[in-house]
Amino acid sequence: MTQKIDPSLNRRKLRLALRRAREDASLSQREAAEQIEWSQSKLIRVETGTVGVSVVDLRALLALYGVSDPEEVQALEQAARGSKGSSWWSGYHGILSPQFAQYLGYEGAASSLHTYHPIVVPGHLQTRAYAEALLGPRDLNRDTFQKVVNLRMERQQRMFGEAGQPACTFVLDESAVRRQIGGKQVLKEQLDHLLELGSRPQVSVRVLPFEAGAHYSTLGSFVLLSFPDDADLLYLEHAAGSMTGGEDMELLARYQECFEVITDLALDEPQSADLISRVQQDLGVR
Repeated sequence: MTQKIDPSLNRRKLRLALRRAREDASLSQREAAEQIEWSQSKLIRVETGTVGVSVVDLRALLALYGVSDPEEVQALEQAARGSKGSSWWSGYHGILSPQFAQYLGYEGAASSLHTYHPIVVPGHLQTRAYAEALLGPRDLNRDTFQKVVNLRMERQQRMFGEAGQPACTFVLDESAVRRQIGGKQVLKEQLDHLLELGSRPQVSVRVLPFEAGAHYSTLGSFVLLSFPDDADLLYLEHAAGSMTGGEDMELLARYQECFEVITDLALDEPQSADLISRVQQDLGVR
């Protein structure tokens, strides 16, 4: 059975194609909006992928931009039909910031993901017990607590349990694999999970050892996403979260350089697995 494409991916396909077609037609967003009698804000929302587009509206844009190739038009019309509706994370709407919801759409389309976490195991890799222990001190109500945990588990399943997963490199600080979130048994199971995921062909788990000393990113975690058809994107993980791509190439380049430095300082995959196994043994639990 053909897997249903998430609406956010169809909106992204339309965003890229329509922006490129408008630029090829040498039209500004204001000029294009005026010619088809739209508000400029509507066109901006379409080009940022925050809303879907009807087939009727799509045809008006394609006619304006001079896009007439039958195969291309058919593919974009199919994307438009699939751009409406809810994304997989819509059931978690109450616990997601708009910024993070938008990020999840990008993450689902990425061809590669590179991330560094200095304090704890990242949500992409957490076991349910570890996630529950990590969230415990936040004093969330029961419903919110379960939704946050379930979101992490579903996100992980979609990233590692489905076809077309991105190539992932996770660099974890040694403190993240030693910190006993939830106690020794929970940490042991979490470390087992890291070893299992790290053994997969598309996943690299690296540990930045204590002896690496000071480095570029001791202050916080970040994610770098790459795409086959779009500019790279940086997501800084803090309370509000923030993303940047082509609009701030200098910041993006700094973090790309930062990740290269961190990766050079980190242990390779076999050495990282050995360190994780030693930490497990030191826990003294079966």
